[in-house]
Amino acid sequence: MIGRGSVGGGLASFWRAAGHEVQELGRDGGDASSADVVVVACPGDAIADALGGVSGLEGKVAIDATNAIKGRPEGFDSLAHQVRSITNGPTAKAFNTIFARIYDEVGAQRARPSCLYCGDDDARDITHALVADAGFDPVAVGGLDHASDLEDLLLNVLFPIAQSRGGPFFYRVAGPGEL
Repeated sequence: MIGRGSVGGGLASFWRAAGHEVQELGRDGGDASSADVVVVACPGDAIADALGGVSGLEGKVAIDATNAIKGRPEGFDSLAHQVRSITNGPTAKAFNTIFARIYDEVGAQRARPSCLYCGDDDARDITHALVADAGFDPVAVGGLDHASDLEDLLLNVLFPIAQSRGGPFFYRVAGPGEL
């Protein structure tokens, strides 16, 4: 886990509870050589700096949980594409459309809240499993070319809904008869 804030720390807690071994790296960097998956949970405008202090990233599956609140760097379709350019491994976008402020309420829900994700073929299965292990219902959106759509969804739809409702919320994608 690269990031120890509310997103990174919250996800780390979920995965530890599910039996995963989680190493958390913060601003001081560290070595990710022994990791099977690297989750990037830092501010979107700090990706290059955060990953620059971490060794052992080359070729790792990466899950980008960042948001483009301050925009995207020039030359990248999404922040997940920026992550992939640094790690040179299969990359997914997930957890960016979930409000970390209410992570502690996930387990108390009548039905599992949904979590949208997308990614490269070689990152999707592990991302699906980690979304489920965090207590969410994984909803695949497609390939990594949809990462900017998930970033834009948060900024242009989910944030305005949260503002109009007075706070963060869960969402559920369900077929007929599943609610």
